[in-house]
Amino acid sequence: MEEFFLSPYIILAIAAILGLFMAWGIGANDVANAMGTSVGSKALTLKQAIIIAAIFEFLGAYLAGGEVTSTIRKGIVDPQLYVNDLNIFIIGMMSSLLAAGFWLYIASNNGWPVSTTHSIVGAIVGFVLITKGIDAVSWFTVGEIASSWITSPLIAGILAFLIYLSAKKLILNAKNQVTAAISYIPFYSFLVAGVIAQVVARKGLSHIGLSWNDNEIWFFTALIALLVGGVTSLALRLNKESISSHGGIEYAFGILMIVTACAMAFAHGSNDVANAIGPLAAIISVVNSNDLSSTAPINPAILLLGGAGIVLGLTTLGYKVIKTVGEKITKLTPSLGFSAEMAAASTVVFASYLGFPISTTHTLIGGVIGVGLASSAKDLDWSSVYRIFASWIITIPIGAVFTILFYVFLRVIFNV
Repeated sequence: MEEFFLSPYIILAIAAILGLFMAWGIGANDVANAMGTSVGSKALTLKQAIIIAAIFEFLGAYLAGGEVTSTIRKGIVDPQLYVNDLNIFIIGMMSSLLAAGFWLYIASNNGWPVSTTHSIVGAIVGFVLITKGIDAVSWFTVGEIASSWITSPLIAGILAFLIYLSAKKLILNAKNQVTAAISYIPFYSFLVAGVIAQVVARKGLSHIGLSWNDNEIWFFTALIALLVGGVTSLALRLNKESISSHGGIEYAFGILMIVTACAMAFAHGSNDVANAIGPLAAIISVVNSNDLSSTAPINPAILLLGGAGIVLGLTTLGYKVIKTVGEKITKLTPSLGFSAEMAAASTVVFASYLGFPISTTHTLIGGVIGVGLASSAKDLDWSSVYRIFASWIITIPIGAVFTILFYVFLRVIFNV
């Protein structure tokens, strides 16, 4: 058995602090942009967004985050390369968390909505490069993840474009908008809830010891979708006078955005909380078993730590990225924000279902651009879009560079 460079308890304490720091960065950047459309369109206040994020981020991570966590832990590099270098592996994971968290702090402070997925991927690539060389990186996996620069915003943008056009035809251009809203908006709620319920049933229930057959899964999906659709319908009917008098039809879409904001938070939790807990779980697994081949399930306490860090990041620094996403790309109304959120949530949830860590940021920005094009292309602020794209391109290389610097620093500090 290899001797660790510090007491296992101290290593775990340091790893937990770094995991919390990374989760804080996710909250400041990724959750902020996931909630940006809701807050930017005035459908939710910042306080309401924080409450929704706290609840549904945790549920997404706990019930549907396992597939992506395994990709972050094992997909970029083969852990067996470090079977005789456990201390090096631990230092590398620490450096990766520190590097990704530091980059997210810089980006969030400047209001840049970058990708936490790509931040941690770039960071792990940097660790592998400095320890094992260029051939040790799983470039195919990195290439797949990097390809989401194009695929995820494109898919979400097209979906958002089509969803907004459908809402425009069915509701916004209707002779009686209020009646149309009460008739059709519950159907959109039904669809959003159905997507989430499918993933929870197929991927999440195994985490809590339940195993259902296809019929049971579809029954569960229908039940949840009908319940959410029914509650939405009831809320709209009870608020019929408010819809008519308080800002018109956009008030009704504001009610719908509460559903899509919950879905977006769940989708984000399922896909991106893994960015903080993946490397942390890897460190804990190595320290507990003194082995890299352990496949122990992720401790719920780690998920709780990730959830706490995310909420902290959102409350302390999230407003800057929320402003960029909600106000600087295009002028958002609740109907536009709903279309972007529904498209992004659906894309991210299905990616999580497939175990593919795409970027929530890229997906949502694609959705916002899509609704901007569907509404009025001249209202899009292309200079903001170009700045966002530039920050995406540099995220993986800058994550790698920061990791290399922190790796050297930590090796000197700990004399490893």
